[in-house]
Amino acid sequence: MPERDEPNPLAAGLSQSLLAQPCSLAIFGGSGDLAKRKLVPALYNLALDGVLPANFAVVGIGRSDFDDETFRDVAREGVERFSRRRLDANHWPDFERSLFYHRGSVDDPASYAELKARLEKIEAACGVSGNRVFYLSIPPDRFRTCAEQLRAAGLVTPSDGPGPFTRIIVEKPIGHDLASAREVNETLAQVFDERQIFRIDHYLGKETVQNILVMRFGNAIFEPLWNQKYIDHVQLTVAEAEGVGTRAGYYEGAGALRDMVQNHILQLLCHVAMEPPWSLDPDVVRDHKLEVIQCLRPVTGDDVDARVVRAQYGAGFHRGDAVPGYRQEEGVGRDSTTETYVALQLFIDNWRWAGVPFYLRTGKRLPKRASEIAVHFKDVPQILFNRDRDAPLASNVLALRIQPDEGLSLRISAKLPGPQVQVYPVKMDFQYGSTFGEQSPEAYERLLLDVMAGDATLFMRRDAVEASWAWIDPILAAWERSGARWLPEYDAGGWGPVEADRLMQSSGRRWRTL
Repeated sequence: MPERDEPNPLAAGLSQSLLAQPCSLAIFGGSGDLAKRKLVPALYNLALDGVLPANFAVVGIGRSDFDDETFRDVAREGVERFSRRRLDANHWPDFERSLFYHRGSVDDPASYAELKARLEKIEAACGVSGNRVFYLSIPPDRFRTCAEQLRAAGLVTPSDGPGPFTRIIVEKPIGHDLASAREVNETLAQVFDERQIFRIDHYLGKETVQNILVMRFGNAIFEPLWNQKYIDHVQLTVAEAEGVGTRAGYYEGAGALRDMVQNHILQLLCHVAMEPPWSLDPDVVRDHKLEVIQCLRPVTGDDVDARVVRAQYGAGFHRGDAVPGYRQEEGVGRDSTTETYVALQLFIDNWRWAGVPFYLRTGKRLPKRASEIAVHFKDVPQILFNRDRDAPLASNVLALRIQPDEGLSLRISAKLPGPQVQVYPVKMDFQYGSTFGEQSPEAYERLLLDVMAGDATLFMRRDAVEASWAWIDPILAAWERSGARWLPEYDAGGWGPVEADRLMQSSGRRWRTL
């Protein structure tokens, strides 16, 4: 049988982007940090890749006293500092011609009428036929005002009409509990159809997260083993080396459970645990992810103390420098009980995963910045090479590295060279950078492109957001009822509190060293 030609990875990677439609992207908060650090550099890299629509415009909207030229200068600085590719002086003039700025306030109705007139003028000059994407890089308490004023100004077209499309992107947090999440979602639903709303979670745009489904359902060797018969447990780690930094004002009202687990980590869990979708239609994939959340065993009452650990980082060292504990950080209350670390044991009560524990952990001021999903397979029987109960073989582990070294590895047992039969664990490793020869696209690149294409697969749907809050809320309520005046501490630069180790050791397991 003749061998088939090797696929072209670049062509395969771009095939999804060919549906991106001509449009204007209006960024509320366009003079802010997110636009400078992430959004404009992402758009610039898409332009370098040649996948942006030919007719395209970016309009930054903010209260800063900018004009078009000032905005372009700030955008250039952002690209020079934060882009994954260096600025190309030959290409930049073409890109910056698509950048514009509109000075206005989210709270001023007159600004929206002026914005409409400005958009129409820009779109005529850039050959855009009225398709618009609004990015709300603003606090969630301004969503209602912005959405209602967009509608009042005639800037929102119906999703089922024959005319140009209107889409809206909103950043997390979507609420701080179930009730507030429902309020945010209802606010958006009064103006936009669910098909027009793109709730962005940048973790879902990371290359390795997208690769989870390909790895599972594009290879014959994994899916037959992807169940409670062969998998002992799964560990999901999102570690941050930095402290709270300048985000103390936000973080004090959030904490690690709200900031990381409710959105990023539960979404990663859904990719790992979902059933095979029958198609890649966005709603089919999201239906299957929702089912995972709906099957999570509730953590309530005494289970919260038994299955959830929370802690704060104390003083310690980061890259050799002494750093303060969380309560000593600027902007943090000296009696704060906000958790900077959380570890959980959870179960998915369905046929595939019955009895398999999933261990989740995330924290600040840990030794390194790393995100990984580690699937630990069950041990082989204690016969043949695994007879020594005092020195059992290392289990097989499939590790999916999300950041910083994107790729995956598989730990297997192999015979050491020599006349005696000695077994040693070895690692088979795949890295995106070395295999494909270039750095993976940033998450915002893929996500912005998907919005322009109308592909919502990697975006959170309303029912999934609310289902995840419904699972998180009892944990938050139990913590509130406990009246705790202090939390366990772990040294900055360590891997977390001893209580998290005990959570694993109680079942005869231990955390994986990253």
